[in-house]
Amino acid sequence: MARHPFRKLLILFLVSVLLMLVLMVGSIVYVDPFFVYHAPLEGFPYVIDNQLTQNPGMARHMDYDSIVTGSSMTFNFDMNDFRSELGLNALKLSYAGAYPHNIAIILDVVFEREDVSAVFLPVDIPTMTGRTDETKYPVPLYLYDHNPLNDAPYLLNKDVLLQYILRPIIQHEPTDLAHVYEDSWRTDEWYGTEKVLEGFIPVPRTDTQIPPEALIGPASQNLEANLLPYIEAHPDTTFYLFYPPYSILYWYNLVREGRFEATLAEIAYISERLLSYENVRLFYFQDDAAYVTDLDHYADYTHYHPDMNREMVARFAEGTGEIHDAADMEAALERVRHMTETFDFDALFAAYGIETDL
Repeated sequence: MARHPFRKLLILFLVSVLLMLVLMVGSIVYVDPFFVYHAPLEGFPYVIDNQLTQNPGMARHMDYDSIVTGSSMTFNFDMNDFRSELGLNALKLSYAGAYPHNIAIILDVVFEREDVSAVFLPVDIPTMTGRTDETKYPVPLYLYDHNPLNDAPYLLNKDVLLQYILRPIIQHEPTDLAHVYEDSWRTDEWYGTEKVLEGFIPVPRTDTQIPPEALIGPASQNLEANLLPYIEAHPDTTFYLFYPPYSILYWYNLVREGRFEATLAEIAYISERLLSYENVRLFYFQDDAAYVTDLDHYADYTHYHPDMNREMVARFAEGTGEIHDAADMEAALERVRHMTETFDFDALFAAYGIETDL
């Protein structure tokens, strides 16, 4: 029987495809740009810009004794400050728009090791009332487990090869773990009152007030599901929890939504629960009126300049702004209430031509 004339070509094609796949998989396993299998290769210029896919590998294989995790409120922390101010070799494991469940997922990976001395984490008020299983973006959980059989989306991914192996080889920019995830947010041109107000849209005003206790239930569920189990299971780890200093415009919107008093009650409740643990240090930065009322410090109505990240690390070291008991928290919340009630929003908006009668 005569052989099919294209049989050799087909075999050659299949062998070529197989060799390319072997080369791709071998390159990805060897370089391992998501750190799934091993620590970084010495001297390779890794690109670290994908929190969802790279954080679990970093948590498993990087050298650190402490972590910073949470939302974009942590993006601009400089890990060198944690070393100089607190003597800690901290690793940044931030997530854009992190919900409490994002934190639980990465803490499961972090606490596979037993030598984590500190966790630095913002208490983001808006996300504390989300669903206990809610995440901002879908999490590729196959990168968080220990099952190599489900790693095909990583090993057979041309974007991983092109963007995380070939591109950094060509560009050869050195990896700086102290400044991952910061991008252009460290550039002063992103900050200022005019920049903030350009993108600020006041929420519609309502006369309906949310009951003070309305947010406590969801916040309690998130504490129980996504945070307190880790605090309880790791008494030798100090949890530095802090309320990040959103600008005065955040509080303005809460007033217009009828959520202001309910939010203060939520903060008081969360704080009471956290303060019951000896391995928790709680810091409150939202009552710093001189800072939060000056929009020149902000890129939008919640995101602050890296100078504040540096200042917060100094305050962690000094204990400035630390909440020790319910009386401290009550006094801080009263300062927020006074700040919000006395701030001249009308003058601010009039100066920039912003219409607020919505």
